[in-house]
Amino acid sequence: MLATKSFIAPITLGFLGLVAGYLQQPQVVAQSSTQSQSAEVQQLLNTKQCPGCNLNGADLRDANLEEANLEEANLQGANLQSADLDKANLRQANLQQANLRDADLEEADLQGANLQGANLQGADLEEANLQNANFQNANLQNADLEDARLQGANFDGANLQGADLEGTILENRR
Repeated sequence: MLATKSFIAPITLGFLGLVAGYLQQPQVVAQSSTQSQSAEVQQLLNTKQCPGCNLNGADLRDANLEEANLEEANLQGANLQSADLDKANLRQANLQQANLRDADLEEADLQGANLQGANLQGADLEEANLQNANFQNANLQNADLEDARLQGANFDGANLQGADLEGTILENRR
């Protein structure tokens, strides 16, 4: 009986060691992913070029991203409050749940972008290209959409209270 117990103990400890080693691996991957994202944030801030970058949850408050190229970038949950995105390329970008409150998006290209659930309260979208963009459940309260191109855009459930829609083109709006 004593021999059986001593045989089970090393197997149990060995198994626990394997489990502990396995559980540590995702942390290493997560760290690596965070470091990669941090490098992409620095790349964006230094060059204003980051097409296809993963900037999920990035803090870009007050960032000067005028004329930045963020085509097809993942900015889901990113904080872009008061950021300058004047004339930025955000075509096909994922901006779900992003905070763009008071952001300057004048003349920005957001064609086909996903802004589902995004906060664009007080944002300046004057003369922006918003064709086929998804604003489902987005907050556009008091946003400036003057002369924006909205053809094919989806505003289902969006809050447009107080938004300036003067001169907007709404043909084929969903």
